[in-house]
Amino acid sequence: MLKIKTLEKEHDRSRFDCGTEALNLFLKNTARQHVVKGISKTFVLIENTAPTEIIGFFTLAFCEIVVAKLPHKYAKKYPPKAPGAKLARLAVDKNFQRRGYGSIMMMNAIERVIMVSEHLGIIGFFVDAKDEQAEAYYEQFGFIPLPDNPLELFIPLETLRQTYVLNHDERIL
Repeated sequence: MLKIKTLEKEHDRSRFDCGTEALNLFLKNTARQHVVKGISKTFVLIENTAPTEIIGFFTLAFCEIVVAKLPHKYAKKYPPKAPGAKLARLAVDKNFQRRGYGSIMMMNAIERVIMVSEHLGIIGFFVDAKDEQAEAYYEQFGFIPLPDNPLELFIPLETLRQTYVLNHDERIL
């Protein structure tokens, strides 16, 4: 059975390889420190039968948005700067890619952002895509490219709430 847990010491970061060195190094050298310091939260996808092996991971953080960067129809609603949630990283180990694990983690991240929005103010969910292929991946979840940089994308909070309905009786993986 799959589980998503906060990154802990016992998770084997040393063997994780998604094919992107910057993501590998973040997981191996920085992610735990950021969790401990409260800078960001990294979550790992694991299988119950191998609880220390990391199938994939994602990192969430808060961010401050310069609202003028948003499409006009959204920007006009907010003050010059506003808070948001950010998908800082998302990666799947090469041995597990192309099996839908990224989508499982993305849906979990979206659920977490919606839950956070019930307690803290945010205007949406943001992500920086590394390339056009990643941009297309995020667009399938409803992310909209920002006008001045199509590799910066967001989903307005209203859209998140309308599109992804949470069942509060269900636990996040």
